[in-house]
Amino acid sequence: MSDINKNVHKFDLIGGRLCLDFANTVGWHDSREKSEELLTSYEELVNWSLQANIFNQQQSLSLLKKAQSQPSKAKEILQQAIELRESIYQIFSLVSNNEPPASRDLSILNKALGHAYGLIRLVPGEHKFSLKFLNCGETLDGMLPPIVQSAIDILTSEKELSRVKKCEGAPCGWLFLDTSRNRSRRWCSMADCGNRAKAKRFYHNKK
Repeated sequence: MSDINKNVHKFDLIGGRLCLDFANTVGWHDSREKSEELLTSYEELVNWSLQANIFNQQQSLSLLKKAQSQPSKAKEILQQAIELRESIYQIFSLVSNNEPPASRDLSILNKALGHAYGLIRLVPGEHKFSLKFLNCGETLDGMLPPIVQSAIDILTSEKELSRVKKCEGAPCGWLFLDTSRNRSRRWCSMADCGNRAKAKRFYHNKK
């Protein structure tokens, strides 16, 4: 675990927002049979956080070193992160389909929100104050508060919430923020699910 770049997964960050990219850390998320867990270790959780620009290289290596001395705690944080991810995924999956989220998922997110907001501090800037998470890169669960903040930002913005979509390439299930002008985006990626759908249509038309 001393080298963050060794034998780790290269994540596709196509969600458009931090929390949506986090929700997409499962391959084929909409399939119970084919789903693939990508956060298979605390190291992968830190690796994702590095790729998502929550942590820098130095912070990531420092956290991995701490995790080596606290393996049980690191495992606990990983399970906590996965539980939060699934709640975020379920909430946005339902909301994107104009359905109300389950109370259990909201409860998990609200619990994480309470913890995250307890770490926020006002920091003075040149022309205005900003909010900053305290010691975000120093604790084993430091990647979670920014993810929670990202989810809250979308959920409390009518404009952004209306643009959250789920990839139509079943059983992909990945979430993304549709920023296209006419809101016509259908796929997580045209190079992946988009091309797969085109090939499928071509096959059926040819038959």
